[in-house]
Formats: sequence, C-alpha cells, structure tokens
Amino acid sequence: MRDPLAEPSDLIRSVSRALRVLEAVGRAPKGLTVKQIARRCELTVATTYHLVRTLAYEGYVIRREDGTYIVGLEVADRYRELVTAFRGPATVGEVLRRTALDSGYSHYLGRFVGGQVAITAGAEGARSPYLEDLVPGFDEGAHATALGKALLATLSVDQRFRYLREYGMRPFTPNTLVAVDAIEADLAAGDRRGMQLEMGQFRQGVACAAVLVTPDKDMERRVVLACALPAAEMMTSARVVRTRLLAAARSIADAINSDT
Repeated sequence: MRDPLAEPSDLIRSVSRALRVLEAVGRAPKGLTVKQIARRCELTVATTYHLVRTLAYEGYVIRREDGTYIVGLEVADRYRELVTAFRGPATVGEVLRRTALDSGYSHYLGRFVGGQVAITAGAEGARSPYLEDLVPGFDEGAHATALGKALLATLSVDQRFRYLREYGMRPFTPNTLVAVDAIEADLAAGDRRGMQLEMGQFRQGVACAAVLVTPDKDMERRVVLACALPAAEMMTSARVVRTRLLAAARSIADAINSDT
C-alpha cells in the first residue's frame, strides 16, 4: 500500500495512473473493460481510455475481442528480467538447481530488496510440496518462513521491531507466530541451532529451514539459502538438512564471490 505522506513532490501523475491501471488489470484474470478499470482506479473514463491505449501500444495490456483488457506479454518479459537480476550470476542458479536435484528438496535464495525480505531465486525439488507463492519477488511472510527469519535474524532488535510493525505478522496458519516476543525467542533458538527453522507456520504440513550465505554490513547484500520439505521429514532429518544447507551455502557464496 502506498503511503500518501511519502509521495514525492515531483510525482508524474500520468505514470502513477498508468501503473495503477496495470495493477488493476493484473488482479483481474478474466479481464476488465475500460469502465471497470476506471471505477477500480477512481479515474475518469476518458483518462482511463488514453492510459489503456498507451499501455496496449507498448504491449503491457492486450485488448480482447469482447472489449476487455488483460495483462500483456511485455509484463512477462519484465518478470524474466527481474528474475535474472535477482538471481545474480548464472553459476548461482546452477548451484541452486544442482542442490535441489541432489537433495530432492526445493531451495530458495532470499535477500533484502528495498529494505523488504524477498525471494530472489528458486529451484523446485521433486520431494518438496509445491508452494505456488514461493517465487522470485514474493515479499510476504518474513515472520512465517525460515528464509525470512534468517534475514530478520541479521537485524538488530530495534530494526526487527520496526520491520514487523511496518509489514505486520499475518497468521498464515494456526501455527504462525504473531507476537514479537515469540519471534524473538524463535530467532534466538535458530541462532543456537545454527539454522532458522519453521514447522507449519507458513503452510501446514510443510517445514522450511534456512542459513545465512553471505553476511554483510549492507543489509541489501545479505543472502540466505532456504529449503522446503514435508514437516514429517524435517522432524527426523534436521541435522542432515543443516549439514547439506551449509555445504550448499558455501558453494553459492563461492559462486557469488567469483563474479565480484
């Protein structure tokens, strides 16, 4: 949600409106008419028509025969570019895929992007439950995922408090920790364990574990590695998971450093 108090004095309103139109269309897989877009964006029909025509010309929306508009293929191109930029060197992706293949578990990289915890790369493993939300760009649930906890653990207590206050602690499942004191105790246990862990806090029946790949004074350069697996398997193989995660983290750190 945009903070109206943070609106820049030199905001170009036509660009802002065009992005609002694109967001509205993106949230409607069945498509929207110009009038529907105008209502949802609180714009006049005339203004919306001009914005939609421009977005269609640039390929960011597509007009269908029934007069509705859907997201255009240029959006997919921008997403692929985002995935490539987030992932970093190609060798990082190769290590991530090999780790997922060898272990059978889905693995994810995460870091702070614009001060917010986000997944930046992922590789699916055949033995892990499919988690459709965990794709590059996913920036919710830092308090409920091991990946998010591993990054939150690198912050000071005050920084964590401000982060959790700003982004909230949505209860994804009945097991999700939604109190700051509980989060602090959980992170402390993870530090002692040498691996941040969650069991059914993001998705029931699924467990995630995460370790730090690269520490850095600059929070945006800190990287963590996480894996997801059935909760029942985590209960019997947590030590093995930690050993494999730490080994994979070293390989990814080497891949990152070799490109700098």
